[in-house]
Amino acid sequence: GVTKEGKPVLWIRCGRKPWYPNVEAEVNALILIADAGIRCMPKGVTDFVVISDSYSPPPPVPSFMINVLKALVRGYPDRLNVLLSAPVGSIIQFVMNLLMPLMPGRLAGKFILKDENDARGILKDWLSGGEDDIPAFFKGPSDHDQYYPEEGYSKLQGQGTLKFDYFGMIERLQKAADEWEESQKK
Repeated sequence: GVTKEGKPVLWIRCGRKPWYPNVEAEVNALILIADAGIRCMPKGVTDFVVISDSYSPPPPVPSFMINVLKALVRGYPDRLNVLLSAPVGSIIQFVMNLLMPLMPGRLAGKFILKDENDARGILKDWLSGGEDDIPAFFKGPSDHDQYYPEEGYSKLQGQGTLKFDYFGMIERLQKAADEWEESQKK
């Protein structure tokens, strides 16, 4: 979906990331999703929001974290509006404390680390549907698992070898952007 300002929302579920990632493939997958968000932006919107469900992150892989940071710095410093990560545990706080000094100032200020309750309040204010758009993994009513179930439970595997319905994601994001544009005309 989109925020109340029409910014595409890109959701990341850390608990569904591989424990020992193929770093290049993981970073490329995140770049692909960020590019999808950029392509689906409503007219006049220039940046996107990332919301990370950080409840059960895999152990930090230094090369992955460094390559994600490089991708953000090189490709998206002005496209990323904000990244909200919640609930944040000691592992993520530790890793972010290591990475923050390496980031350009304009990028470092875009990271918000919150507990679950604070995140719910922020999401209620940000998301176009308010509290109704808060996903179940943040104790809200929206069931994201119907579109992005755990691997092995999906009836919508996507085209080819995709493990989730990427093209359905694009369609839903474009529909949300179109609806937001229409609401701005009224």
